Amino acid sequence: MTFDQMLERVRYDGAYPTRERAEEVVGAVLAALGRQLTGEERVDLAARLPVEAALVFTAQIPGTEQLTGWGFVKDLATRTGGTPATARWDAGAVLASVAQLAGPGLLTRVLAQLPPGYGLLFGRAELTQTAGRQPLSTSCR
Repeated sequence: MTFDQMLERVRYDGAYPTRERAEEVVGAVLAALGRQLTGEERVDLAARLPVEAALVFTAQIPGTEQLTGWGFVKDLATRTGGTPATARWDAGAVLASVAQLAGPGLLTRVLAQLPPGYGLLFGRAELTQTAGRQPLSTSCR
């Protein structure tokens, strides 16, 4: 996927009125993700992004404290001057494209590195086990 194709997909998925607006959103979300992701997953993801997107993503220095998915959305809203609802929409529109570029294997590794709450932002269900409940067994006795 080229950067132009990525922008068009984000523009369509996010229902943004212009290519310029889609580019602003892509930049903000990739910068925010760049502040959260470290290690091999960061390097591997950057290699799969279009060059222009990878430059925005890797220009960020990862923070010392990882944010939960909700913290990520709130931080994005603060930095862009938007509402949490708008930031959640923006994150979903961009991270769906990132998930496609990453592929299932790398996306699984990325989500394993990040705190809870990112799965839905990337368009993937996030199942958790409730405390005190045992997983269902598939064996017959």
